[in-house]
Amino acid sequence: MNDPKLLRAGYQAWRGGGTPRTLSSQSHLGQGPNPKYDLKANPSRAPQQGLMAWMASRFYDMEQFREWIFQFWSWNLYRKNKVFSHTLKHHGPNVAAAHFVLTQGGAVRFQDQEWILPRDKNQFLRNCSHFQRLPLEEVDASGCVINYYGLENLVFLPRLRSLKLCGCPNVDDWCLSRLHSLGDCLQELSLAGCPRVTERGLACLHHLWNLRRLDISNLPAVSNKGLTRILVEEMLPDCEVLGEDYAEGLEPLSEEEKAAAGVAAATPAAPVPP
Repeated sequence: MNDPKLLRAGYQAWRGGGTPRTLSSQSHLGQGPNPKYDLKANPSRAPQQGLMAWMASRFYDMEQFREWIFQFWSWNLYRKNKVFSHTLKHHGPNVAAAHFVLTQGGAVRFQDQEWILPRDKNQFLRNCSHFQRLPLEEVDASGCVINYYGLENLVFLPRLRSLKLCGCPNVDDWCLSRLHSLGDCLQELSLAGCPRVTERGLACLHHLWNLRRLDISNLPAVSNKGLTRILVEEMLPDCEVLGEDYAEGLEPLSEEEKAAAGVAAATPAAPVPP
């Protein structure tokens, strides 16, 4: 049990010793205005102006703000890639797919019809009954935010011949793996400029056996572009592959290797015994 005399002695010593020595009293932390986090007016310096300066003064509020931005971005991306179930139910898959692409800012073309551009979306919806019996043959979704879930609107089109996904920021290897259901009809595919497509995704295109034209140019995530093009051409022998030069990403031969190759080429082959 603690001795009351010791407690009283300690109290008297503290009472007569002046201000208790704590961490805050031994340092200057919190004693003056902080130029980064103090929101009070300070006549000795020019006050920071603007919303970002105000939010930078509150670190945790800024982290929460970033979290809100990410959540809103994810929700908005999901909203733009949802299945147009109402249009699908009342007008069929071709009109629903066209509605989806036009909403994202792409263009579509039905059989024996002119191209329908995003500015014509309202007119298309007013006359969509005219397109219910026409197959959707070409889709140009270049630059759109279409992702894996948004492809649900396109992968079940039985007569889709051409699909352009140039520069789509959310098209990745998983998206290419979902195109296998278009193997019977798709003849032209463009993936030029897609930043998230790699060699693994291109390997999934072997299901597209009717493909006749494939554009894989300017894919920054592909490490060895020349070798990848050679492998894709071997995988799809009946398809015209557009892309980087064959020597792109390949190391040139050294002088010794060139000399050895020249000697091997100049040496005649041994005769085959009868």
